[in-house]
Amino acid sequence: MSHSLFQRFRGLVTCALAATALVMSVPAFSEGDTLRVATEGTYPPWSFKDASGQLQGFDVDIANALCAQMKVKCQIVAQAWDGIIPGLQANRYDVIVASMSTTPARRKQVLFTNKYKDTTSSFIAAKDSGIKDVSPAGLKGKRIGVQRGASQHQWLVANGYDKTASLVLYDDTRQPELDLVAGRVDLIIGNKATFYSDFFKRPDSKDFAFVGPEFKGGVLGDGNAIAVRLDNAELCNRINAALAAIMANGTYDQIRKKYFPFSLM
Repeated sequence: MSHSLFQRFRGLVTCALAATALVMSVPAFSEGDTLRVATEGTYPPWSFKDASGQLQGFDVDIANALCAQMKVKCQIVAQAWDGIIPGLQANRYDVIVASMSTTPARRKQVLFTNKYKDTTSSFIAAKDSGIKDVSPAGLKGKRIGVQRGASQHQWLVANGYDKTASLVLYDDTRQPELDLVAGRVDLIIGNKATFYSDFFKRPDSKDFAFVGPEFKGGVLGDGNAIAVRLDNAELCNRINAALAAIMANGTYDQIRKKYFPFSLM
């Protein structure tokens, strides 16, 4: 069995097993139906609004490709991160395509598809900061900027950084970058690929660099996946099949190359 087929089969089993614990499951989408998709909207290059106010980005392109593969219409909306799972649970949309890490805590709230990209997290600090040790002890007294409720925020708390450093919380990912440049925080932590393709492409990033190792796993998750409601295993299965298809036919790589010169899987 090929790797891609194994991934697809494993996803189908996972979705089906999750459904067995539920009393009922929602009906499947039919051709021509509208799939309501939520993304974050302020997280370039994954999802952001262009000058005309239209949603753009890797996640937006992936959502549109999946809808095309499933032969359904895509209705994509922006939703603030701290309310994105509650909005799904309240049936305001059907899926979340927002570079969401598959953490153990989130698996209790939503049903995840197969991952569609890997993810690592890193710290950034000023080149002249002298910061090398990014352990909780090494960052004692430092101000660390992070998006509120993000997996990196959870990781900092789980590893005791809130006991030694000051965590400065933000509602999006752009503001901590601005505060780092302005000197209002000493470090920021976030998705390494995002920093590479967004922050380090801007002129004001020239005096900053990654510090310390990459982090992954645990509360940071085992990659990014699409989230559906716990009672929607059938939709999860259909998305897994569509993911396998766009990875096999080259659509996924075409989208990835638009944003990144390196593999995300």
